[in-house]
Amino acid sequence: MQNIVSEKLPVDEKKYKMIAENVSVYYGGVQAVKNITMRFRERTVTSLIGPSGCGKTTFLRCLNRMHDMTKSAKVEGRILLDGEDLYSKGVDPIYHRRKVGMVFQKPNPFPTMSIYDNVAAGLRLNGIRDKKVLDEIVEDSLKMAYLWDEVKDNLKKPAMELSGGQQQRVCIARALAIQPEVLLMDEPASALDPIATQKIEETIIELAKEFTIIIVTHNMQQAVRVSDYTAFMYLGDLIEFEETKKIFTQPKNELTAKYVQGQFG
Repeated sequence: MQNIVSEKLPVDEKKYKMIAENVSVYYGGVQAVKNITMRFRERTVTSLIGPSGCGKTTFLRCLNRMHDMTKSAKVEGRILLDGEDLYSKGVDPIYHRRKVGMVFQKPNPFPTMSIYDNVAAGLRLNGIRDKKVLDEIVEDSLKMAYLWDEVKDNLKKPAMELSGGQQQRVCIARALAIQPEVLLMDEPASALDPIATQKIEETIIELAKEFTIIIVTHNMQQAVRVSDYTAFMYLGDLIEFEETKKIFTQPKNELTAKYVQGQFG
């Protein structure tokens, strides 16, 4: 299978916020991700597309060291954040996860907590107790998640009483509160209605002005709307990685062309 990555991307590591280099993932000896190399520019959105089971989420979880929590999982290769190998022995995975936030497919606010306490949860775990500091960061995070104006008068309301789209934006605010440098999103709008999906997409576009964002999506139109770069994965391989417009209008690989044209997947 011929894999194509962008030939125009320079290899100077200083130009990239995060680099995945020769990354493979195994579950109980079965290889799920195969020797993937990708470079993510700072303050851009990259979409990972491909059929279900092609390794998108598995690869995304590598970038946050979430496979550390799966006994049968084994990760090979390097993940560099600002030039530092996140899988080196000297790196604390908990510290790393503060730098690389994660938003999951299904909104998962803490069920017994208010909107405020959900956003402040990570800060408190990191030892921040000053109410003035907490208030300021919670407000800033909700504003960045484009939720502040909708909830500012009801911060003590249980987060679970919000709509699905609002719950997802609470989760985005919670991830932003710990001031990450990279934000990972695993199909953040897949369970939402069209109006809520539009809000999430608008939020992603605005957040990219400050953060590096990597998103898994099954919605190819969503990839076109929100991302600067798109990577097409198939059966654990990276088939093609290019500027989004080129992936969808001038794909170099026949398999990519068939996928974006809806011939399979």
